[in-house]
Amino acid sequence: MQSLRPGGFSLLPPVIKNLLIINGLFFVATFSLYNAEIVNLWSIFGLHFPASDEFSPYQIVTHMFMHGTFGHLFFNMFALWMFGNALENMWGGKKFLIFYLVTGFGASAIFMGIEAFTYFQNISQIPPELIKNGIQEGAKYPPEYIGFIQSAFNVLNTQVLGASGAVFGILLAFGMTFPNQTVYLYFAIPIKVKYFVAGYGALELYSGIVNSNDGIAHTAHLGGMIVGYFLIRYWKKDQFRQY
Repeated sequence: MQSLRPGGFSLLPPVIKNLLIINGLFFVATFSLYNAEIVNLWSIFGLHFPASDEFSPYQIVTHMFMHGTFGHLFFNMFALWMFGNALENMWGGKKFLIFYLVTGFGASAIFMGIEAFTYFQNISQIPPELIKNGIQEGAKYPPEYIGFIQSAFNVLNTQVLGASGAVFGILLAFGMTFPNQTVYLYFAIPIKVKYFVAGYGALELYSGIVNSNDGIAHTAHLGGMIVGYFLIRYWKKDQFRQY
């Protein structure tokens, strides 16, 4: 049986409440400043590929609070609240925040690691003298290298936005902690959480393979689940060592 933290169950625990507020403020500020043609915060705070001229280390943190559309923000925040509130009530705010950040960072690291493999795999096929000054947009290259150059250029222009990696980690943690809890798919179809999580993970894997160019970072979603799984396992082993 799972126990709650002292003080009882909170429908909107403090860490989740503050994450909702921060993400909402970032979203309003981003759209307001962009529409006023003052500054593009997506470009500044979104996570760029490390080899890009637009990359800055702080983006490893800030990208988790940036969202491209209202739908993107809404579904991430709804899932954060729906699956995260029971976890924060059980774990406490500090442990929940650590889990949220670690899975978010881990998801982006896995995604960028796969992108780096793609980048260097393509770069290795291009004669060094063709790209000694970097890959130049609009420059003319021999036809046999255009595919490799375009693929490398696409990676250089990769940008990651959103809290989805952390949210998928939380979804996985909820499934591991409450596997037989029932949720309602599309608010109508009852399904146990363990099957919902497994099915969603399989869908992300399939989408990452088949629809890799759909603009959704499926590997980051899977990365959040993978990091979340191993973090939960580590915490369980550490708990057993203490007693």
